[in-house]
Amino acid sequence: MTSENSDSLSRDEAIDRLVEVSLAAAPVSQMTDKYFTNTRMVVEANGDVDVTYAVFLRRRCIAALEPAERLIKAIVPEAEVTRFYTDGDIVPAERKFMEVRGSMSKLSEVETLLLQKTGFPSVSAVNAYEMCMALPDASFMDMHARHGSGIDMNMLAAYGASVGSAAARKANKDVKGFVGSSQDVTAPMFGAKAGIGTMPHALVGYADGDVLKATQMFNECLPHINHLVALVDFNGREITDSLRTADWFFNDAKLDRQGKTLGVRLDTHGGRFAEDLDYDKSIDTVGHWLDVDGEYNIVEHVLGPRAMQLDPGNILVDRVRRVLFGSGVSVANIIRTRQQLDEAGFDKAQIVASSGFSPQKCQIMGAARAPVDMVGTGSFLPATLTETYATADIIAYDGEPRVKLGREFLLERHDS
Repeated sequence: MTSENSDSLSRDEAIDRLVEVSLAAAPVSQMTDKYFTNTRMVVEANGDVDVTYAVFLRRRCIAALEPAERLIKAIVPEAEVTRFYTDGDIVPAERKFMEVRGSMSKLSEVETLLLQKTGFPSVSAVNAYEMCMALPDASFMDMHARHGSGIDMNMLAAYGASVGSAAARKANKDVKGFVGSSQDVTAPMFGAKAGIGTMPHALVGYADGDVLKATQMFNECLPHINHLVALVDFNGREITDSLRTADWFFNDAKLDRQGKTLGVRLDTHGGRFAEDLDYDKSIDTVGHWLDVDGEYNIVEHVLGPRAMQLDPGNILVDRVRRVLFGSGVSVANIIRTRQQLDEAGFDKAQIVASSGFSPQKCQIMGAARAPVDMVGTGSFLPATLTETYATADIIAYDGEPRVKLGREFLLERHDS
């Protein structure tokens, strides 16, 4: 699935590029909040002081702070940064993960930019971590690019996902984690030289709506790409088109003998069921797979009895039912496709799934042992921006502890 890229960077160089991109838009004084510029001017007029900032997040996260630290050093090289958590460490809510010490007049305007680079990647990291831990046997592909607001956000999100993925591999050696990105520019964050991916629905439409034709055209035009992924939901014939494409790949073209692999990608629209499925058939499919009889018994098997008891209003239960048995890319959809491919002798064909694979959906997929080989997702992005809001408070002026009422906890030292 990898395309050519002659301008590939190392991961370290990609982080430096992120900082360069962040600073390229305008002078720092034009990008910061105006009250920080006013503060700088007042301090310069009345005498500079040495200050210590404490930086924290109000929610649990995974530290992904390297871009923020490099940004500080790029603007104020002499600033001292003390990290209490290394990247990949789980950080409890309201625990400061670093302090920044230096000239108040120089650091004042940095605060806005520092916080922009702190919360967002750290929340993306914990989301990616939870996803990888939930589906350790599946590889993940970063496909968030279209959901970002620009290259700065893309690079921050990818960095966070790469940190979360590495943390999951450290916690469980069997985790495959994130293996690449859909963009060349963010690929180095995952140790890749170029972006990965094969086709969007637009290419299938271009090929007269025939996924097999689109896959053949792709292979002919880009023969150096060894992993072909056919997007099989265009016409609502997930099973039929998966089998057609696999038959051509393995029996006609015999591309597996050339060292190539085939994946069929399920991206079924949430407004319909996949081919040959409805709600009742989906219950039967998942039930047979798990050897559990009955819709709510299956849900309890996935959720656990305690979670069922804590959800008398069936709010969580209904969400789980939708992922297990509902329309779109459900557990039943993945199981059914896997079974049909295996029965036809195409057990080497891989299943790639996409469409809303959030940490919660991954948890359900993992608990149901959904046989997915790769997940394409951008849903490690924070669900709301408010959960990414980081805070930096000055806790000492010329070495004298002083902080606003209610933030005294920042005066404590939190070593990980």
